[in-house]
Amino acid sequence: METSEIIKEIEKLPVSKRFLIIERTIQSIKRNEEITKMETAASALLTDYESDYELTSFTGIDLDEFYEAK
Repeated sequence: METSEIIKEIEKLPVSKRFLIIERTIQSIKRNEEITKMETAASALLTDYESDYELTSFTGIDLDEFYEAK
C-alpha cells in the first residue's frame, strides 16, 4: 500500500481514531530513536569495555551471593 493510499484511508476514519494513529506513530518513532541512540552509545563504548579491566572488574563477582548489611 502506498503512502497516499494510507493517508486517504486514515482521512476516512473518525477523528478519535486518527488521533490514536498519530499517538501510536509518534510513540513508535520515539521508541526507535531511543533504541538507535542506545545502540550507537553501546557501539562507541564497546572497545573500552573489551580492553579496560577497570570498567569490568566488578563483573567477576556478579554470581557471588550478596547480603545487605542492616
